[in-house]
Amino acid sequence: MSNAQIVLCPGQGAQALGMGRAWFEKSASAAALFARADAALQHVLPAPLTKLCFEGPAETLNQTDVSQPALYTCAIASFHAMQAEPNAPSLVACAGLSLGEYTALHLAGAFSFEVGLHLVATRGRVMQAAAQQSLGGMVALIGADEAQAQAVCDGAAPEGHGDVLVCANFNAPGQIVLSGHATACERALEVASTLGCRATKLHVAGAFHSPLMAPAADALRSALESVEFHPLQCEVWSNVTARPHAQNDPQLLKKLLVDQLVHPVRWAQSMLALTAALAVGADRPVLHELAPGSVLKGLMRRIDRSCEVTSHDQPSTPAPAEAPRA
Repeated sequence: MSNAQIVLCPGQGAQALGMGRAWFEKSASAAALFARADAALQHVLPAPLTKLCFEGPAETLNQTDVSQPALYTCAIASFHAMQAEPNAPSLVACAGLSLGEYTALHLAGAFSFEVGLHLVATRGRVMQAAAQQSLGGMVALIGADEAQAQAVCDGAAPEGHGDVLVCANFNAPGQIVLSGHATACERALEVASTLGCRATKLHVAGAFHSPLMAPAADALRSALESVEFHPLQCEVWSNVTARPHAQNDPQLLKKLLVDQLVHPVRWAQSMLALTAALAVGADRPVLHELAPGSVLKGLMRRIDRSCEVTSHDQPSTPAPAEAPRA
């Protein structure tokens, strides 16, 4: 790794049974982080977080209120393990997809691990509740640009119809996710085919990043009021603006985190702006994706193939475990 590290933090959907186990077994730093999560959430989750990550069951791990703290913990555990290695590079910038933005903010020093853990657990819980109330869904469009995606929304949920359908995730060129009422999502499958786009219904709990998440946004706003945010020690890129967050404007930062629940995630735009800003001459930056999975590496291949992403789903070498620390 270079002396300057740029980190990408995965979002919901990257979870998988066994996530983080290899880091837990290799690194005392990672194991200690998982233990802290187990202790902090012992009265919140139906089982220890470590057990849910390693053993499931999958249907429980995939629940929004479980997967979000699990992903947050797993990513930070892998980061701690890598930073414990000799000559670990300094962190200069980070970004996270949706839930991953909280991981990035913790790494930048905005709040402690436990504060962030309780925030994402609350976020997952209120999003799960809003999803159950709204009867929503999401549809992935392949091969559509933003104008075509908006045309699908307009055709499936015309003004005055009563249904909501909006562009929710701009993941990569030709990969846009729509979000809204389940009935509108069904109509979107038909409308998309008439416009020459391929559409697939996603197996998700609800209409995330849409106006149907307004109750969750209100609850998250209340939860954020009592949290003290510290100045950011490195750049963290916002899903909403596709720009770096202000270093020391906690009220704006909290507002953008609330907005993120009801506004589209502009991941592709964020990545293009980040890589352009951090390029050194003709050299493209090397990015590091934290555990679990390699979803963000796959998206970057579609966004900018000239940028290398190293995924850290597993430790890179079978090095001996760190000695336990006092």
